[in-house]
Amino acid sequence: MDETSENPAKAALAATSWALLGMMSYEEEVSGYDLKKWIDWSVDLYYWSPSYSQIYTELKKLEGLGLVTSRVEHDEGTRSRRLYKITPAGMDAIIEWTNHAPVDPPVLKHSVLLRVTFGHLSNPGRLKEILQEHVAYAEARHRKAVEDADGAEVEPAWAYSVIALRWAAKYYAAEREFALELMKEIDEADGILQKAAKGGLGKPRPKPGYWREVEKQVQAKRESE
Repeated sequence: MDETSENPAKAALAATSWALLGMMSYEEEVSGYDLKKWIDWSVDLYYWSPSYSQIYTELKKLEGLGLVTSRVEHDEGTRSRRLYKITPAGMDAIIEWTNHAPVDPPVLKHSVLLRVTFGHLSNPGRLKEILQEHVAYAEARHRKAVEDADGAEVEPAWAYSVIALRWAAKYYAAEREFALELMKEIDEADGILQKAAKGGLGKPRPKPGYWREVEKQVQAKRESE
């Protein structure tokens, strides 16, 4: 039985906690502020970036479980900061999680594609504007991934982080190309829509419940393969 299954509290840790433990496995001591900045510099490009409140909430939870310790450091003035350090138990837990916890499949939540899905409620010009904005976003993220990967290469201990950042750079480059290709397909889709018979609210409407027939046809094809 692994360590997390023996301890329900550890098994129920949020993804933020595991990410924080993973980041702390690199450093001797680090503040919550530094963890946030570090995540924005790396993990944010291919996973997400938690808020400061999430980070401090999870750090408190991790400390309560004995997975990290903290101390307050005072400078020469009146300022102070709390520094966190992973414990041996925390290191064991993150190693166990990294190697043996179930890996969740990636979930694609693409707000741009959702707008395209409902393109019959918009117009080609507006959809292309949305896609052009997405192209700019993808280009900016690609540049950031490349720059961060280049910067991380100077530290051998970050070798695996570097290849993750390189993968992120390739992803955003591909995302840009997909968006540009989709922009070219907007007019074709609009042409098909304009030729379709109009229904309620003056918009083309499929036969009510027709999606069920399509679902059956797709399922039958899958079963025959």
